Amino acid sequence: MELTIKNNYLVRPKHPTLHGCLSLSELDQIGTMTHPQCIYFYKPLIRYETSCHVRIADTLRDSLSQVLIPFYPLAGRLRWIDQEDQDHQKGRLELDCNDKGVALIEAELNVDLASFGEFTPSANYQYLFPAIDYNIPIHELPVMFVQLTKFKCGGISLSFAISHVVADGTSVGHFIREWARLARGETLETFPFHDRNVLQARDPPVLSPQLEHSEDLMIDPPDLIQLSGEEEKRMKRTVIQLRLSQKQVERLKKLANDYSNINIGASFTRYEAIAAHFWRTMCQARNNEDKQPTELFVTINSRRCLQPPLPIGYFGNAILDLTATSTIGELVSKPLGYGASRVRDVIKKITNTYMFSAIEYLKKQQDLRRFRFLYLSSPEDFIRNPSVSLLSWLNLPMYDMDFGWGKEAYFGPGELNLDGESVLIESRDGDGSLVLLICLLIKHVDAFKKYFYEDLMDTSS
Repeated sequence: MELTIKNNYLVRPKHPTLHGCLSLSELDQIGTMTHPQCIYFYKPLIRYETSCHVRIADTLRDSLSQVLIPFYPLAGRLRWIDQEDQDHQKGRLELDCNDKGVALIEAELNVDLASFGEFTPSANYQYLFPAIDYNIPIHELPVMFVQLTKFKCGGISLSFAISHVVADGTSVGHFIREWARLARGETLETFPFHDRNVLQARDPPVLSPQLEHSEDLMIDPPDLIQLSGEEEKRMKRTVIQLRLSQKQVERLKKLANDYSNINIGASFTRYEAIAAHFWRTMCQARNNEDKQPTELFVTINSRRCLQPPLPIGYFGNAILDLTATSTIGELVSKPLGYGASRVRDVIKKITNTYMFSAIEYLKKQQDLRRFRFLYLSSPEDFIRNPSVSLLSWLNLPMYDMDFGWGKEAYFGPGELNLDGESVLIESRDGDGSLVLLICLLIKHVDAFKKYFYEDLMDTSS
């Protein structure tokens, strides 16, 4: 494949916006510190001409300059409050709202859209996303990157990379949806709410002594008993895409609920059942020792749990990454309901009291590195065998994005490159089916597929 960069822009708000420093909440300061990626693929227009791509590019650039007026933080730059943190990165960031702009790249790729098949993330995705140089000082690095790529057949892709320090998935979806509305010539539907003081520590503080936040929030997965981490890193990985029909999802939920002897209250959700099934299947495929501790990283949106609720359109982070724990022996030998209950135990931790107690706890920490996925660290140091992560994009407002040339043929994440990393998304078939994208070692693929669907077949017997 050969990529040709046609244009590189820094798109600024169409009119000057509010300048100054935007304080970030404690939730903005932890977790992923990079620019998570997502991508939309669009099929060729029925009547495609070369001029169509020019009009699309012009429309995107103009509407982006408009939408950056209300979403002005995305045109700013992050900076360390303490300049010494540029090197050791243990302190806090703030957002300099300065209208320096969003990076927009126009490119052409010399293959057809069909070359990407079912759109499973692969090494070829590198052509579709802007290259981000994290050696650049953070105060010079754009908060947001966008790449418009034209394929030989006339199809296009639109990819996004937005700093997770500035926005979580819900906020990113809000922004993209409003941008699409302006690109279609419509008006903004929901204005963003930028005052992050609503998620600052309370006065008086609500730190609860019975809550052990250090264990919950620190990124410290268990070591693998029988294999060195260095040996594990050298093994080749791949990404696979598995589909779950609506019927299979219901079977998993039924299996989890039927065989749970735990007083769980409400029935297990589809995420809890699928997460438990994925977690257990990955442990089976890896064939680790029964006594091996294992963790499932779960990202939880707190918006529904806070009192009072966050303002509509809150733009920032309102999520926490927590871990469900077990031994592999228990997870594999016990019914699916056991694994689902471990996931439920983590999710139900997120209450109003817990969130503000966690915020208070984080406020007291001078060194935040143990709570971060830092982009200058090796990613394998965080999520690795024997741990896994399942990020749910099922309820994000990121589907059906029409910028004026129709809805996408596919929406999904960018590259997945950590063993055990996975994302759950809606299928484009419109039949209630789901798609599970998983990064795993090539040597584990066959066993994973066998156990994954074998158990599903068992549920129907």
